[in-house]
Amino acid sequence: MSSKTKIVVLHLKELIYTGIFALLGILFIILLIIMFVPKDKEKNNAVEAPAPSYVPGIYTTSLVLSDNTVDVAVTVDENNINDIRIVNLDEAVATMFPLLEPSFDDLANQIMKNQSLDNITYSDDNKYTSMVLLNAIRTTLDKAAAPSPSPSGSPSAPPAAA
Repeated sequence: MSSKTKIVVLHLKELIYTGIFALLGILFIILLIIMFVPKDKEKNNAVEAPAPSYVPGIYTTSLVLSDNTVDVAVTVDENNINDIRIVNLDEAVATMFPLLEPSFDDLANQIMKNQSLDNITYSDDNKYTSMVLLNAIRTTLDKAAAPSPSPSGSPSAPPAAA
């Protein structure tokens, strides 16, 4: 066997530079992977904007009290209840129903704070007045409710008669 001995001379300075560049290359690749690989696919799907709850506008419902009409007006935008007011409140109605305005103000404040008709409280002293007002507000919000989208993306049509 004839083997010729080869002597390889490595300079320490070149070894150090090669090691540093290799380490920097590995760190660069890791950084690219961290930056561009999506971390959570569910999180990306949740970025979609929520469906609007209401059609923006001012909606009213009439309430008849002792042959007088009182209107409940609700102002909404796509996702919020912005204002709830009594419109056309006659002095005679306010005199005949003294609990009407304080009850309405209490209900309106609770609804504006919660942005919902859930968990509304009222005292037993004005229970029936509050129930009538709450039903009028609920009816008004039902008018303002956005139509729910159909699963196919097109408006649902009644089935054709055979």
